[in-house]
Amino acid sequence: MAEKLTFRYDKVGDILYIDQCSPYPEQESEEIGDEIVARLNPNSGEVENLEILFFSKRLLGSDLLELPLVASLKLAAS
Repeated sequence: MAEKLTFRYDKVGDILYIDQCSPYPEQESEEIGDEIVARLNPNSGEVENLEILFFSKRLLGSDLLELPLVASLKLAAS
């Protein structure tokens, strides 16, 4: 699994994509609540990508954006 996250924003669709790897057709999609879609590894079930729908509306409508996930953050090796 990739160590780094990439963030892409689609202005037209108003979707923020958070990726550990490039999306691929075999991934399974599951809405995990609050219009957030997780793309899962088909073998392990691990979350590889997130799609946050209506991102700008969420950001402008609140000071807080909570994701229903647990994370362990550390600096990636250079």
